[in-house]
Amino acid sequence: MQTDLLTEPHNSERTIVNARVTAFSERAVFEAFANPAQLKEWWGPNGFTNTFHEFQFVPGGDWRFTMHAPDGAKYENFCRFVAIDPNEMVVVDHIEPVHNFRLVAKITKTGIGTEIQFCMTFALAEEYERVKDFVRIANEQNLDRLEAVLQKTKTAKEEDT
Repeated sequence: MQTDLLTEPHNSERTIVNARVTAFSERAVFEAFANPAQLKEWWGPNGFTNTFHEFQFVPGGDWRFTMHAPDGAKYENFCRFVAIDPNEMVVVDHIEPVHNFRLVAKITKTGIGTEIQFCMTFALAEEYERVKDFVRIANEQNLDRLEAVLQKTKTAKEEDT
């Protein structure tokens, strides 16, 4: 399968972009990607849980996991980390089995917080057309779940001090 999908995702007709500004720091957002214990809590749409089998958070590192749907279905996933820029960006190629896309997750400090942007570019136009409506909604749920984990982590740290 093709893993070098593209270098300019915003220029593609196969791209979905979701963005959100949150009150949490860039460091906290990045840690939610880098820490598998946090990532497995928020990755995926509402109702999904994850079992991580392999998590090598380095460029070229593999990430294998099973997503468990609320209806009991299991979805095996294989991804590879392409680029990691601490507190700024994580690039992941989702290679198989169902989807083939590149996710560029940008983390940017703004005047009122931190912007998190998911930019997903699919390898095939047919796949993009088939999943685009679901993915836009699922990404918003993913960002909701990320914020909930960040709040839970912040609250736990405050209680420890």
